[in-house]
Amino acid sequence: VVMVIISGYENFVSRFDDQEGGVHWLGTIDVGSLKVKVASTIVAISSIHLLQVFLNSSTYTTEQLMWLTIIHLAFVVSALMLAYIDRLMGLGKGKKDEA
Repeated sequence: VVMVIISGYENFVSRFDDQEGGVHWLGTIDVGSLKVKVASTIVAISSIHLLQVFLNSSTYTTEQLMWLTIIHLAFVVSALMLAYIDRLMGLGKGKKDEA
């Protein structure tokens, strides 16, 4: 929620405050990095839930444990792919600025 608020501030409010010099560290958050941070947060929440499930594994079947692990791995792979795509987009922007 905080990341979305900061990103919204950067995209809409800070455009009016450019001359006054506000908080400059907010300018580093763009859409791509926001996606990666949200995906990382989802992976962290999924990790905590999976840990809770494994601590109470006697109440779950093997099939349920397998599917919960597969879903968690899907979250991890998605977050890694978003980070990789964000990095590729950053490299592409850097080359355009140099040309």
